[in-house]
Amino acid sequence: MYLIITLIVSAFTALYVYLVWNFSYWKKRNVPGPDPLPILGNMSSFLLRNQPILEELDKIYKKYKTKFNFVGIFNVRTPRILITSPALAKNILTMDFKSFHDNEFGQMTDKELDPLLARNPFMLNGEEWKTKRAEITPAFTTSRMKAMFPLVEDVASRMTKYIKSHEDSPLEAKELAAKFTTDVVSSCIFDTDAQSFTTEKPEIREMGRKLLDFGFTFVLVMICRTMLPKLSKILQLGIVPKSAENFFINLMKEAVRYRDGNSVSRVDYLEHLISLRNKKEITELEIAAHGVTFFLDGFETSSVAISFTLYELAKNPDVQERLRVELVEAANKNGSISYDVLLELPYLDQVINEALRLWPPVGLISKLCTEPIDLNLSPSQNIHIDSGVYAMINSWSFHRDPEYYEDPLTFDPNRFSPETGGINPYREKGCYLPFGDGPRQCLGMRFARMQVKRAICEVVSNFVITVDSKTKEPMRLDPAQFLITALGGIWLRFEPTEK
Repeated sequence: MYLIITLIVSAFTALYVYLVWNFSYWKKRNVPGPDPLPILGNMSSFLLRNQPILEELDKIYKKYKTKFNFVGIFNVRTPRILITSPALAKNILTMDFKSFHDNEFGQMTDKELDPLLARNPFMLNGEEWKTKRAEITPAFTTSRMKAMFPLVEDVASRMTKYIKSHEDSPLEAKELAAKFTTDVVSSCIFDTDAQSFTTEKPEIREMGRKLLDFGFTFVLVMICRTMLPKLSKILQLGIVPKSAENFFINLMKEAVRYRDGNSVSRVDYLEHLISLRNKKEITELEIAAHGVTFFLDGFETSSVAISFTLYELAKNPDVQERLRVELVEAANKNGSISYDVLLELPYLDQVINEALRLWPPVGLISKLCTEPIDLNLSPSQNIHIDSGVYAMINSWSFHRDPEYYEDPLTFDPNRFSPETGGINPYREKGCYLPFGDGPRQCLGMRFARMQVKRAICEVVSNFVITVDSKTKEPMRLDPAQFLITALGGIWLRFEPTEK
């Protein structure tokens, strides 16, 4: 019995020592930071889900930002730096890109375990990322997006019919927006009608959810991938459920086979992928991976942006009415707005820019140090950062800091007016990062902005939006979600405008 107890105590002691062994990493380098906890490090919400991780990191940001450009923190036992200076964040994403070339998730994917996700350009590293990004970039040309605009308009008209059919009851804005983005990207990428506005749970939507399920199982897999990579291989711990992976691979195969067999000519993303296959002989799996890249870029983050923009418009009726006037004046005799005009509407641009500031869909950027570099900790001290250290940029903190934005919690589109330079002064400072910055900023940014604008245009032109009492206010973020999500949902009412 004594031996068993001794072995148990020894095992727990060894585990404890392993978990805290690295906690002196930053102290040895004279880098300030909060004391980490065993197992939890400085990011307890990553495991406990007791608060949004953006808000947990924001507390650290506020404590140290006045004295230091970054601080040392830990996720479990892995050393990281949390950037507290927008100027340094901008340098990491642009000027010092060579030293911070890769995204964190790229270190956690495996082409054998996650053949689809691991080929997504967001996950790829080094030269492979550069090659794959070059393959995708031509898909986002102005001419191609303009050619697809009628497809987006068709989905928008279906959304209007759906809202009118639910006129007497509130709608959850995120769900409404996701129906719109699912139908748009399904049409543009897979040449299929997802039927989100007529089917209760369309399969493509449900599989899309599985691709972006960052629940507790995902967290455990990530920890195992990071700390026990060999065990992850043995246990075949994949990030994406095989059902979702196989669904999108087969969906893309069928879409390509149909186009090839029926000589269909249509300027969309699928046409670009087929052209890419013919020129570079990329595999079916690579085509599917590119297709899922387009899908993810246009599906979830865009629906988050649409839902929070509608929420702010509902809360600010004066802004909503001013935008409605701009849209009415810009409409042609048929009541529609052309692609070129839509992208040039100044107040619509301001409204969306302000919504993205307050509610950036992805508020946290994590970059891997791939080449050692000296960073300025304070005006009098440089710190050598080793390769393998992650640099975390919490854009949520920058976007809501009164040092960079006057009255930051107020929704004020005028702060981005053309007369003050729009978003450019803030981007130059490094404090406006809804799509990231530098060579690895969001690949689908232009398409995302286009479909967000078209959705907002459709809703505001046809409905007066108000907040329903089912919406929990003040707004709180759901700590269980990776993308920013309103706890309890955003419930809105839509009353048809007078024609």
